Amino acid sequence: MILPQEIIRLKRDGRELTASEIGAFIAGLTSGDVTEGQAAAFAMAVFFRGMTLAERVALTEAMTLSGTTIDWGPLDLAGPLLDKHSTGGVGDNVSLMLAPMLAALGAFVPMISGRGLGHTGGTLDKLDSIPGYDTKPDLLRFRQVVRDVGCAIIGQTETLAPADRRLYAIRDVTATVESVALITASILSKKLAAGLEGLVMDVKTGSGAFMPTLEASRELAESIATVATGAGLPTVSLITDMNEPLASAAGNAVEVQNAIDFLTGKHQDARLLKVTLALGGELLRLAGLAGTAPEGEMLLRGTIESGAAAERFERMVAALGGPTDIIARASALLPRAGLVVEAWPEQGGIVTSVDVRAVGLAVVELGGGRARASDAIDPSVGLTKLAALGDELGAERPLALVHARDLTSAEAATQRLRAAYRLGDETPRRRDPVVERILPAQ
Repeated sequence: MILPQEIIRLKRDGRELTASEIGAFIAGLTSGDVTEGQAAAFAMAVFFRGMTLAERVALTEAMTLSGTTIDWGPLDLAGPLLDKHSTGGVGDNVSLMLAPMLAALGAFVPMISGRGLGHTGGTLDKLDSIPGYDTKPDLLRFRQVVRDVGCAIIGQTETLAPADRRLYAIRDVTATVESVALITASILSKKLAAGLEGLVMDVKTGSGAFMPTLEASRELAESIATVATGAGLPTVSLITDMNEPLASAAGNAVEVQNAIDFLTGKHQDARLLKVTLALGGELLRLAGLAGTAPEGEMLLRGTIESGAAAERFERMVAALGGPTDIIARASALLPRAGLVVEAWPEQGGIVTSVDVRAVGLAVVELGGGRARASDAIDPSVGLTKLAALGDELGAERPLALVHARDLTSAEAATQRLRAAYRLGDETPRRRDPVVERILPAQ
């Protein structure tokens, strides 16, 4: 038996751990034989010493095997199992559209998503705003919905990668969340446990991103693509821009409405459309459902034009306990804030930059996000018609519409938005929202 403290000492001293040493430590973490103090020491040693590619693959595989892994073989699915994951941002509701779009093209999408924390929104919080939608079904129901509808978006179950759940809770209170090796293993252990055959990773960069610099985003994107592929899951990473909100809506119910408008063609934010198509195109190419990524993007557009993607979204919602007519009656079914006010800038001008993190915190202060994991969320509050870079604001164009519970919180959000937006006289150069494509390192 390898003692946990010996494994910690080896990593502390900069030694490369073997797969058996990493496996023993994670097994002890799962069983409870490794204490919280030892787990914290291990995380800190990894934070400072890093991990080689071989160590990252071994850590990811050990965490994957710490719990249940889903076997889709008995269902004899007629298409590939695909998924997309994002490091999170503001107005990033891509998952709500991309999963049904992929399903409409013959893929199967068992998407295990998370909740928001800090300034970033969470896919599960958005779906919780749909009356009756069950984000915590048992595995039997999850598998049935994926088989019958083609996609299901749920939260992590108790049995999938339990070592990750325990280690993340410890990292969260020991200032070791930012370790690229630990982030990589945390994300991929859940994806591998879900039995995927292809993954596209959306790594954000910019003022609203978890990784604010391009260099840090590139390091994480390459780590995930390389480790996933090394663990048997073909993966491509895209670095996308988060120097302005991705959608014109930020919140929970308001982002669901934005997604429905996107799927029906009623309204599509240009940057959101480009990122969604780029991620989906890569997945379709990776899975052999399209010859090239641009060809995949054309196929994805067709699912919107035909109505097939909207139909899949509605079927998924109904299969997981939500209403059967969410597409037609979204405005009546989704929670609505008691007050909607216009947030005006103190003076007019052209939007030259946005502190996206501050925009996300405005949503949190309205009650639409969490400062702590235990905080309750008001699904009705948020922001819509958010101004974008280059927009000219003034007497006829506000910063945003604020959906609030009361005037006090609406005024606080308005002040936060005024501080987040910089206005000037010159139109800024618009960035392509897709910054880089990262393949696995050779």
